[in-house]
Amino acid sequence: MPTVNVLNMEGKVCGEVTLSDKIFAAEINNAAVHSVVRAYLLNQRQGTQSTLTRSEVRGGGRKPWRQKGTGRARQGSTRAPQWTHGGIALGPKPRCYRVSINKKLKRVALFSALTSKVASNELIVVDNIALDSYKTKSMVNFLNAINADGKAMIVTLDVNEYVVGSAANIPGVITAPVNTINVYDILKYDKMVIAKDALAKLEEVYA
Repeated sequence: MPTVNVLNMEGKVCGEVTLSDKIFAAEINNAAVHSVVRAYLLNQRQGTQSTLTRSEVRGGGRKPWRQKGTGRARQGSTRAPQWTHGGIALGPKPRCYRVSINKKLKRVALFSALTSKVASNELIVVDNIALDSYKTKSMVNFLNAINADGKAMIVTLDVNEYVVGSAANIPGVITAPVNTINVYDILKYDKMVIAKDALAKLEEVYA
C-alpha cells in the first residue's frame, strides 16, 4: 500500500498516511482516461453556434441579371454562398455535443488519474488547510512552503470561503471540494494538494 507524508501549512512533515490500493495503486487505463476527458470537454460546449444559410440572409430576392445573353454565369440570387455577403454553405448550426459515460468507466478513469499523481509524486497531503481571513499572500506562502508554487489544485472537504477567496487571484491555482473533483482537473494541474479529512472522505466513498 502506498504511503505519503502528511505536511502542515508550514511545509513540515507531521505524520504519514497509508493510501488505499484500490484508489491510489490501481492499474492505469489510458483508454478510460481519454474517453472521460473527451466527454468532459465535449459536455462543456454549449452548441449555440449558428451561421446563416442563403435562405436566412436578408435580401437577394431579385435575380441579379437575366439568365441568357450577358456572357456571364447564370445567377439566381446575390445571397448564394459564392457571393460576398451571401449565405454560408455547410456552416455550423445549433446542436448538442453531450456524451454520456457510465459510472464504472468514470471510476476507472478517476482511479487511474489519482494513481498517476501518486506515482509521479504530485499528490501532497496536508494535515489541515484553513485560513482565518482573505489573504492571497498567506495562500502563496503556504503553496511555496509545500513546494506547490506552480499549477496546483487545492482539494478541501467542504467549501472554505477563506481558502477559495485567497486562492482566487493566484494564476494557475484552483480550489475544489472533494465531491466535485474530476479527471480533467486532476491531470491538468501539476500538483494536487488535498486536506487529510478530504482524503479520508475520498477513500470512504470509493474504497
